Amino acid sequence: MYLRSLHLRQFRNYRDQKVIFDAPKTILVGNNAQGKSNLLEAVELLSTLKSHRATRDRDLILDAKPIGQIDASLERQTGIIDLTLTLRTQGRRTVGLNGEPLRRHLDFLSVLNAVQFSSLDLDLVRSGPEHRRDWIDRLVTQLEPVYAHILQQYNQILRQRNALLRREKEQANKGELPTTNYQAPTTNYQPPITNSELGLWDAQLATAGARVIRRRDRVLERLIPLAQTWHQSISGSKEVLDIKYIANVEVMQELIARDHLEGVRQAFLDKIRERAIAEHYQGTTLVGPHRDDITFSINNTPARQYGSQGQQRTLVLALKLAELQLIEEVVGEPPLLLLDDVLAELDINRQNQLLETIQARFQTLITTTHLGAFDAQWLQQTQILSVQAGQITQI
Repeated sequence: MYLRSLHLRQFRNYRDQKVIFDAPKTILVGNNAQGKSNLLEAVELLSTLKSHRATRDRDLILDAKPIGQIDASLERQTGIIDLTLTLRTQGRRTVGLNGEPLRRHLDFLSVLNAVQFSSLDLDLVRSGPEHRRDWIDRLVTQLEPVYAHILQQYNQILRQRNALLRREKEQANKGELPTTNYQAPTTNYQPPITNSELGLWDAQLATAGARVIRRRDRVLERLIPLAQTWHQSISGSKEVLDIKYIANVEVMQELIARDHLEGVRQAFLDKIRERAIAEHYQGTTLVGPHRDDITFSINNTPARQYGSQGQQRTLVLALKLAELQLIEEVVGEPPLLLLDDVLAELDINRQNQLLETIQARFQTLITTTHLGAFDAQWLQQTQILSVQAGQITQI
């Protein structure tokens, strides 16, 4: 796939800017806070309908205007596709394909596939599990757009169940619950999980959660060997990468392999029963994929606690290259690659590994403050754009 043009109106610091991409590789050069990352963010939004830098649409719109818009022309094997994303300070955003509005955002997802790699991605190793969950969820969504709906459904059920648990905890603290339903915990104590309202949310949470677990596990199963191969190549076969999906609900691997939804669902319900007392006393849901994690080890040593900066950078680079490869295998076309000021984080060896992999195979948008990191021959096949205060000009 090839992004032919991008038109930003009232988006971030761009008032009205159109960019034509006329080379497989585009380098956006400029000082910090000029709008380079904003352009990549616009492409990210077209791909996943999410930004890793903002959670509210009004934060994406220039000068608190009522509307901001991103238009793009994308070339795929099936032909030219025009994409439109309209953001609003008040009201819902809307999306369109080829000039026609779409009722379901789901139909917009995965039309444009992209892998973003920024300096913030080093937090994939260094930060808490929520960062790694967000990473795998974004990848699964690109491969299976319906996953966005499944995850949204799970989170809605989770909020409802948490609200009920909080209410029960507050009632218990006030002494409003009947003593027959709330008693001091004993070895044989069974909290009121058979309550019809809570039982309803338990069943829905287990069903939606089972779908989340299965899809995360399946994608990781395909991604891990690719990442291990890339990691071995980048490290010169000196290090062995191990990646594990630590599911909060432990499920036998054969159940996932057989696509056995009911088996995963039953394991989920069993775990809810095990943690019922703790959930009632803490007033929150302790069971489910919202508490999953993914661990990375290098030569059997946890990368988060003991990996050097160089090892962590190698690990993240291997993951990003594996993402590119997996999306290309599943979708049948190479995705876009967005490199946001990441070359400065990599040494010469890792830079060369990345740039050699790109070549002309993946359309790549790169932000940088200077061109010194690039080989002169590589620059000859590249479009170079200057970015200054929301204005983009050809160099």
